[in-house]
Amino acid sequence: MDYFTLVFGSIFACIFLLFLSKRNKKLPPGPLQLPIIGNLFHLLGAKPHISLANLAKIYGPIMSLKLGQITTIVISSSTMAKQVLQNQDQAFSNRFIPNALQAHNYSKFSVTWLPVNPTWRTLRRILNSNILSLTKLDSNQHLRSQKVQQLVDYVAKCSQEGEAVIIGKAAFKTSLNFLSNILFSKDLVDPFFDSKVELKDVIWNILAEAGKPNLVDFFPILENIDPQRIRRNTDIHFNKLFVLFDDLINERLEEKRSRSIKNDVLEVFLKIREENSEEIDQNHINSLLLDIFIGGTNTTTSTVEWAMAEILRQPEIMKKVQAELAEVVGKGKPIKEDDVSRLPYLQCIVKETLRMHPPVPFLLPRKVEQDVELCDYIIPKGSQVLVNVWAISRDSALWEEPLVFKPERFWSSELDVRGKDFELIPFGAGRRICPGLPLAASRMVPVMVGSLLNSFNWKLEEGIKPEELDMEEKFGITLAKACPLRAIAYPI
Repeated sequence: MDYFTLVFGSIFACIFLLFLSKRNKKLPPGPLQLPIIGNLFHLLGAKPHISLANLAKIYGPIMSLKLGQITTIVISSSTMAKQVLQNQDQAFSNRFIPNALQAHNYSKFSVTWLPVNPTWRTLRRILNSNILSLTKLDSNQHLRSQKVQQLVDYVAKCSQEGEAVIIGKAAFKTSLNFLSNILFSKDLVDPFFDSKVELKDVIWNILAEAGKPNLVDFFPILENIDPQRIRRNTDIHFNKLFVLFDDLINERLEEKRSRSIKNDVLEVFLKIREENSEEIDQNHINSLLLDIFIGGTNTTTSTVEWAMAEILRQPEIMKKVQAELAEVVGKGKPIKEDDVSRLPYLQCIVKETLRMHPPVPFLLPRKVEQDVELCDYIIPKGSQVLVNVWAISRDSALWEEPLVFKPERFWSSELDVRGKDFELIPFGAGRRICPGLPLAASRMVPVMVGSLLNSFNWKLEEGIKPEELDMEEKFGITLAKACPLRAIAYPI
């Protein structure tokens, strides 16, 4: 073998090995990247979920982007979602944490954002066993009934005074006061009057800040600068809620000194803190309370508001569901949670609302802690993974007339929202599935929507035709209605 053959063979071997290495580390397809900013220009505008859904039509259901310094993988089909959330759930179970939510060290203590570790399992167990288990949910049914009746009474008051009902605000107060009663044995807001500082605004502001495109999330080197002041603004909102929680806890400790003991969740939390102070401290309790209020109010509020908006746009749907309610429950009578299983059309409306208007456009972002192979592609260590629920829910390959609100599509369908059918995953799936799903989807939302429709006829404010109702979305971590729904109620 001569010298040139040896050199040529060595060079060829190196090139071949390099090719193999690159092929084995092949990223999913994606659009052209610009220097420094990568694909950030694709997120310009108010609706990144729509922009990425449109890109997925070009580059496929698994797509890679470079958002500044961050490799981001976007999942836009039910098949790919199942692969990530079920088949390879363990590899994709940790969180990519928005910088805004690192304010007040919230993400270090939150069951929503902690990695899957012993502390996360402990907090999840506390949450499930004391609030979200079926036994606990059943035992609190009377409280939910009381709060829904207060909602009906509030709407009746507005009707008598000729005032429009702001549906989202009314639904929020109902959800908030239910949660505050199981947690603290008291209402936090007056169901009939507005308070000076609206908790709804504080909670929405946190979600809005966390959902804003933040330069620090794309260029971590800017973390200490916080150029958009997003983390600082979030810290202000966190502080308002944590001060409220501290006041409620101090009030309870003062009550205990006078030997007044209440049987609520706060009492359990304080006992856990006392008995297990090395693992669970006040930071964990504050963050857990915040998780409960954000998760427990936002999903219910947005779903009730979107459902009522869609129903008001199509009066024939209102007539159809009111007829079902009158037949099964009785016109004007209170709806019980046990009635929901006998109200299939109402259940179809809730499912269709969650399909067209999922509470979150993207499931909360995942992060891979090591290189992961996914469908012959390599997802590099440290990548952010986004599941575009909005895109899946409007995929024409899965849904006939996906842009039309049509509850009847679920009449003969076995599809459910519980994380087993990946065509419809508004609450996610796998070990990171939203723990509040049984409360929101099966209890609060159908009973609230059903109660509003069984007690009142509804129409839009004067001068607004159903087809002209503003249905624009307001993007954030959650997907709210941009223009709050206002409607006039008339007793049935």
